[in-house]
Amino acid sequence: MKSLRLLRSGGRGLVRGGRTATRIVLVWSVGAGSVGALSVTLPGFDIGRPINALIVSATLSALNAIVWPFLMRFALAISVLTLGLGSFVLNGLLVYLALGEVPDVRLPGPPTGVLVALTVSAVTGLTSSLVAVDEDEFFHRRARRRAKRRLGTPTSVPGLVMVQIDGLGHDVLQRAIRDGDVPTLARWLTAGSHRLIPWTTDWSSQTGASQCGILHGSNRDMPAFRWYEKDHGRLMVSNRPADAAEIERRHSDGRGLLHDDGASRGNLFTGDAVHKSVTLSSAGRRKGRLGAGYQGYFANPFNAVRTLTGALIDVVRELIAATVQRQRDVRPRVPRGGIYPLVRALSTVVTRDLVIEGILDDMMSGRSVVYADLTGYDEVAHHSGIERYDALAVLRSIDQQIGRLARAAEFAPRPYQLVVLSDHGQSQGATFAQRYGVTLEQIVQASCGQQPRTTEDSVTGPDGSALGFAARALRRLVPAAEHKPAMAGERVRSAEEEAAAKEGVLVLGSGNLGLVYFTEQAERLTVEQIQATYPDLLPTLVEHPGVGFLLLSTESRGSVVLGRHGAHYLETGEVLGTDPLAPFGPHAPAQVRRADAYPHVADIMVNSLHDPQTDEVAAFEPLVGSHGGLGGPQTTAFLLYPADLPTPVEPLVGPEEVHKVLRAWLAWLGHDSYADAVAATAAVEEPGPPVVPLELDHLHVGEAKLL
Repeated sequence: MKSLRLLRSGGRGLVRGGRTATRIVLVWSVGAGSVGALSVTLPGFDIGRPINALIVSATLSALNAIVWPFLMRFALAISVLTLGLGSFVLNGLLVYLALGEVPDVRLPGPPTGVLVALTVSAVTGLTSSLVAVDEDEFFHRRARRRAKRRLGTPTSVPGLVMVQIDGLGHDVLQRAIRDGDVPTLARWLTAGSHRLIPWTTDWSSQTGASQCGILHGSNRDMPAFRWYEKDHGRLMVSNRPADAAEIERRHSDGRGLLHDDGASRGNLFTGDAVHKSVTLSSAGRRKGRLGAGYQGYFANPFNAVRTLTGALIDVVRELIAATVQRQRDVRPRVPRGGIYPLVRALSTVVTRDLVIEGILDDMMSGRSVVYADLTGYDEVAHHSGIERYDALAVLRSIDQQIGRLARAAEFAPRPYQLVVLSDHGQSQGATFAQRYGVTLEQIVQASCGQQPRTTEDSVTGPDGSALGFAARALRRLVPAAEHKPAMAGERVRSAEEEAAAKEGVLVLGSGNLGLVYFTEQAERLTVEQIQATYPDLLPTLVEHPGVGFLLLSTESRGSVVLGRHGAHYLETGEVLGTDPLAPFGPHAPAQVRRADAYPHVADIMVNSLHDPQTDEVAAFEPLVGSHGGLGGPQTTAFLLYPADLPTPVEPLVGPEEVHKVLRAWLAWLGHDSYADAVAATAAVEEPGPPVVPLELDHLHVGEAKLL
């Protein structure tokens, strides 16, 4: 039997060795063929004898294998900013110099060398991918090679890898599991290795608030994706690097979810991780070398070729999908032209590849905790729809990447527990502007006696829908001459902030959540003050069919939620008439009450309608699938976790509670620096049936007492 096993092992080795040799010969031959074709088509490029095609191909292979990694140490920033094309240009210059030493080979100049290098590298890179019998197997081999080159210190303490599928709601995931769109996750649940539960977001159901709460344990005073701070005269936007850095500074205590040898990949915030890449808050600090977090990815020229090719294919895919939607008159829909196809490819391919590469590097390095965000589904669902074909196609590709990571974990120097979760869901529906022919901003301006934006101030889609403030700058840009020079150490205000201060009324949109600020007053205005100054505004808003409810402050009875047929006083819970929060779920009063206590809550918070028959909302942004407010599946995210981890106590409400659960899991896995998490919360229960809630002082796992 032993000899049989050796024979089988040797046989597999011979087969793998034979495949590898065949792949090398084939790729080299294709490269030589492309060199020969270029010598015929490129004026001035002559290789002389046919055998020189093989010599040129071999020279390019040697340069890519030896010179490219060295080159990337000095040209990484160029490669990052150009998706690898800049480095191909530099490599092409080396090709020009190197091929000049090959007898009988003539190049007319450096541009031809660049073109030869780019073409041959692209052709051989694609060939290398195509001849891999299974792309998953190709990824598996890469992981195995990576483990041999860069193996961390072995340990038996399991690490925790958390992959966020941005914008994927719990119910959408359940249907995707049922319909076969996420076979990896479905297989885990069917086998019983993982469990799936929902969790409820805050009123601000968007990545900024959710991810800050998950990674830093606090998301206080983040009322929306973008908000205005009267005391600072500052417009905060969660995905603006400088603002993301400021948000993290306000919420970080230095002991975030990733503080202990953790890694942040593709996130808005770092979670206090030491290792990070494609993370906005760290980019906002302007520290470190650009792209240093994923140098290994661009060190391989074929990775750049593969990513660039995949991005171009996705651009074509988007153009086709948008055309099909228009031809079939699919509704609701929004215009998807301009630079959006490039933005989509950046999210679905480029960022995805960099994030997955980062996670793979983290696991092979044995890092204790990783949190990564894959944003492709969220981006496509915004513009296509939450369960339409191209959104689900992106979801299938994400599921495939998660399966690859799970398989690659077997080579890591420590065991890993893989958690998959989302930061929020999305709700679908025709936009507010499409339904009513006017934007929320225009309604507010007209009711306040201001001149509403004209058509030349708005962006109008081919179907006549006004895209409004969210598709352009939030306010009209003021002339550069009106900007006052900053004093030493003073922050320069943005054009939007200058315009808000000048015009007095600022309207922002975050999905189907609208925020109205009166920027000339430092304090939050009350109902009485608004009525005295703008008597038409509140009646117009509260009676509008596209408005679900308003949140306002009163002088004598605290804050109130107003609807068309009733009022809900938050301090006392008293309801007059029909409760305007009733259609928005049992958690709505607490969600609204929490946001109401924020220092920078808007003077008027506007939540759009929610149609219970269609489960649709009316976004104040030009998006088919939206999130940011209440109504529909946008506030129900999911948590899919290994079944042998302690069970979270349900209902799980708010990203700060999710943070506590994740910290408790890290403590339970044996990470001592998170031991305080168990002492601070009873967020998890003993794993395994029967599921019985346990008091904090009695939290056990088997025979081990955690406290």
